[in-house]
Amino acid sequence: MSQSKSSKKERIRVLIVDDHAMVRQGLRTFLELQDTSIPPIEVTGEASNGLEAVNLAEQTQPDIVLLDLVMPEMDGLQAIPKIAKASPHSRIIILTSFGEEDKVLPAIRAGAQGYLLKDIPPTELVLAVREAYQGKVQLHPEIAKKLMSLAMKETSTTSHASIEPDNGLTSREQEVLQLIADGMNNRDIATKLVISEKTVKTHVSNILSKLHLDDRTQAAIYALRHASSKDEN
Repeated sequence: MSQSKSSKKERIRVLIVDDHAMVRQGLRTFLELQDTSIPPIEVTGEASNGLEAVNLAEQTQPDIVLLDLVMPEMDGLQAIPKIAKASPHSRIIILTSFGEEDKVLPAIRAGAQGYLLKDIPPTELVLAVREAYQGKVQLHPEIAKKLMSLAMKETSTTSHASIEPDNGLTSREQEVLQLIADGMNNRDIATKLVISEKTVKTHVSNILSKLHLDDRTQAAIYALRHASSKDEN
């Protein structure tokens, strides 16, 4: 009995934001079919533009916001920081048809925790929602490749000091993080820093743990975000 009450209490609350009513209805219908899974997914609201999304996010405080990018009145990129302010614990996943760099990079820099394309299979979307709820970054494979490439390009032109110094990493871990963003594998890093591969693995493990990241791609994205924020100030 207690297990039933617990599963009923914990729900993944999702806000759907898209300017096409049929898309919203399709997403709602499919997500609500997951009600029998644990924890179940509950759609708390639908918005057709960024302005509505910000207001609904403030009212409903959803766990996940599925956010389209191209919308009238206020687009997704403009809405991301406003939603984050209105509902700080919400995790924003971009769900769009557009995968161009001029949209991907600003969305990640603005604070989106995921970027998915609308060609994603429904079952993978549900998995993405669940993993985002657990705090994991969600990226479409093609988007992950683009971000890794961008991270390699942009961080290679910045100094190690450009990555935020107050992130809890040691100076050596900062160096390793920069080299990860430059696209180096553990063997390359070991050679460059004249240390063993085992030591590099330890540094990488510490970096991921301290920054609460899952893998090297996320580490590269972290370096990209923080290097860019330094360059803009």
